[in-house]
Amino acid sequence: MVQRQQKKTAAKPRLTADDWADAALTAIGEGGIAAVAVEPLAVRLGTTKGSFYWHFANRDALIEAALNRWAEIHTEGTIQEVEAEPDPRERVRLLFAEAIASATSDPLEVALLATASHPQVADVMRRVTERRVAYVAELFAELGFPEAEARRRGLLAYTVYLGHAQLGHAVPSALPAADEFGAYLNEALDVLMMR
Repeated sequence: MVQRQQKKTAAKPRLTADDWADAALTAIGEGGIAAVAVEPLAVRLGTTKGSFYWHFANRDALIEAALNRWAEIHTEGTIQEVEAEPDPRERVRLLFAEAIASATSDPLEVALLATASHPQVADVMRRVTERRVAYVAELFAELGFPEAEARRRGLLAYTVYLGHAQLGHAVPSALPAADEFGAYLNEALDVLMMR
């Protein structure tokens, strides 16, 4: 009796909504909100549009999920990591070192800033900005600054971060080289924390 050999193909892993959201975030980083299109994302993920519709009702739902995922990972996730440090002065340094490194290596935040007039992006940018400024203000309050001053310094620190992120993508040669970055960051933060 001859047995037929059956080809066994490895089962494709089932994609999650987060997989789609991550692919959408990559597309946004590469080409803005307009780059979020179901068919190219399906090709990138090696799947069909049916997988997309299993998780999302439409493109807007995917964009919303992607933006919420970005906010969770790049704001709440970063804050959680930094909170492990007991010294508030060191938390400020860790926060900025991590945030600047992330923004410099990943074009996503700059792409989101460039499309901030898009209603979905505007909403998440408002929430993220408020959360980030409030957190940095909390750190300055822990350093002993009065509430109003801590808020102003938190806002100033956030604008320094955004400026650095923009320059890192627009004119990277204007920023300090990797071997000078630590000294640059320390000086900038010393100015922000100066009494």
